[in-house]
Amino acid sequence: MAKVLLPLADGFEEIEAISIIDILRRASIDVVVAGLHDGYIESARGVKVIPDTTIDKVNADEFDMIVLPGGQPGTDNLNKDERVKKLIQDFYNKGKLTGAICAAPYVLASAGILQGKKATSYPTYREKLGDVNYLEEAVVEDSNVLTSRGPGTAACFALKIVEKLAGKEKAEQIQQATLFKC
Repeated sequence: MAKVLLPLADGFEEIEAISIIDILRRASIDVVVAGLHDGYIESARGVKVIPDTTIDKVNADEFDMIVLPGGQPGTDNLNKDERVKKLIQDFYNKGKLTGAICAAPYVLASAGILQGKKATSYPTYREKLGDVNYLEEAVVEDSNVLTSRGPGTAACFALKIVEKLAGKEKAEQIQQATLFKC
């Protein structure tokens, strides 16, 4: 069974984080939500989520992918955390999948893994991505990096992750069962 790490910071975007967690778990992918601190993590709109663990307790070698939800100030909180950047670099350098949605591709850029790649983000973050081939597509894949645009593309992003980790057939089954159109 594939295993995905989803770091969660105060100020995260609810639709993105919960959609990804839900769709991946429907595909029997083990999703571990790791808070940047002990206790609940509060979303941009006051939804409180209790993570499975904290970022200090995770071992990157146990995971197949890291996925960052966007939102503000959640993305800024992820970007300020050197533990998150180190994890991103570890995943990327080991050829594991790395993903981010909305404002969070900016964290991938700050970690130094987007340079020269195809990528997308929430439109207002385009300039913060640096030297990328920016595409206005729902989901963009370049080698082992997946990026997506925002809350409206979260389900398609999650289904692409399912396709990469559990196969196209599983992604299609979930898409049909949930009535998502990607």
